[in-house]
Amino acid sequence: LHFAILTSLAIIQVLSVRQASAFAQQFPLKLSADRSCSTRKLASSDKSSRMSADLPKVVAFDLDATLWVPEMYELWGGGAPFTKNADGTLTDCRGTRCRLMGNTAALLHELKTDPRWRDTKVAYCSCTDEPAWAAECMRLFEASPGLTLERAADVLEIYKAPKSTHFRRLAEKTGVLLRDMIFFDNEEHNCRTVAALGVTCVYVPRGMTQ
Repeated sequence: LHFAILTSLAIIQVLSVRQASAFAQQFPLKLSADRSCSTRKLASSDKSSRMSADLPKVVAFDLDATLWVPEMYELWGGGAPFTKNADGTLTDCRGTRCRLMGNTAALLHELKTDPRWRDTKVAYCSCTDEPAWAAECMRLFEASPGLTLERAADVLEIYKAPKSTHFRRLAEKTGVLLRDMIFFDNEEHNCRTVAALGVTCVYVPRGMTQ
């Protein structure tokens, strides 16, 4: 993927920076440095012969403060219905503006349109406080014209439960081994919980930000 992701390489399955870097080099990702994270730059691969088998079979994302802001609980007193604005942002019934974070739109667009990712499923795994509001936001936010966040997802695991439950059910639904998944979340404790299952987890404290 030709985009920048803020991540702490030290918290991928509690791996060392060396191990995390080795993992990241398996994928056409370009990671950029950020003040809040211990990071290093990894150039994307130019090998056109890279096969989809080299890529994770499931790319999973948290929602609140990972793909969008504000978090749903921060909209209490407002929330649904949401109105879509000309600039692609949303406004809740109290007038609070909601937006996609950083490279969210670009990465989802590429995951769903680039042939390299044809064998990779996109999943959202979230324990958001307001799943109905999140569902409406997914129907309204667009990664690109006509491609809503809802359409970009192959599997949804959005309900109150430990993230370990989300991923066990995700594995059952997709038939994909946990070790063949990668998960992005803005909360470190979620990364550690899911990493214990064998999933490669990327801690993104500022979300999918440039």
